[in-house]
Amino acid sequence: MKKANLEDVSIFAAVADAGGFRSAARKLGVRASSLSDAVQRLEARLDIRLLNRSTRSVTPTEAGQRLLERFRPALDDINAALDGISDSSDVAGTLKLNVPAIVATHILPPIITGFLKAHPSVRMEISVDESFVDVVAGGFDAGVRYEVNVDRDMIVIPIGPREQRYIGAASPDYLERHGVPHHPRDLADHACIRHRFPSGRVMPLEFRKRDQVFRVSSRGQLVAESMDLEVAAAVGGLGIIFTFDVSLEAAMARGDLVPVMPDWWLTVPGPSLYFPSRRHMPLPLRAFVDHVKQLHGAKTA
Repeated sequence: MKKANLEDVSIFAAVADAGGFRSAARKLGVRASSLSDAVQRLEARLDIRLLNRSTRSVTPTEAGQRLLERFRPALDDINAALDGISDSSDVAGTLKLNVPAIVATHILPPIITGFLKAHPSVRMEISVDESFVDVVAGGFDAGVRYEVNVDRDMIVIPIGPREQRYIGAASPDYLERHGVPHHPRDLADHACIRHRFPSGRVMPLEFRKRDQVFRVSSRGQLVAESMDLEVAAAVGGLGIIFTFDVSLEAAMARGDLVPVMPDWWLTVPGPSLYFPSRRHMPLPLRAFVDHVKQLHGAKTA
């Protein structure tokens, strides 16, 4: 007797329902090639073609339709049982997130602390990465980024503050030696500490005030990929730093840094959580999304 893998049968049904491998892949959050391999494997085991494939459509063969009719009740029962499990409050499993350093340091800690206390059977793995990540290809459940531009099959929700300020600061010693800038044009005579992403892109200096926009090229001795190093350099008097307010709050509270050009500070959208649109979302991710939504609902209520 030829035994078929139940997962392969389920994938075959998903492809048939979606009318194509790419459509099914978007719904399941996987690659189309893996679905094609599963269907080919099933066809090889049964020694019969189950799908008619063309450049425009994918439809079940007569044999494929009979298989769907026989297996559909069993698949529905299995999905119903799994949905019943998903309603359980005892969520367990591993949740893998990919986030930038500023989110890992300043935004995520209170969020994940409350989440993990509420779900003691969940284990979180967090990777810190400054580049935009394809979470599916990278093996992550979700990612967090600023100004997220993702595929249409991704879901994006706010996480952390809805808005953040992008501010400037310098040490009192630096300003005493070099003077206080009041306008973006003044930065031509100042050293600015710049942030570079792993891709090689250096954070631009852009300033807006009502309908005025200024983009500035500045000199400076330091370009780095570490925010801790950049803040320490600013405290040490090496130049003016422009970054998110959360990175500078502690140094400014101590008086190690003082505000620079507050009239030109920017307000920017906060970070967003993004993840694949799936019919059956992993339970730890579903619980985390609900937790984030609840926190935002409490903040805006």
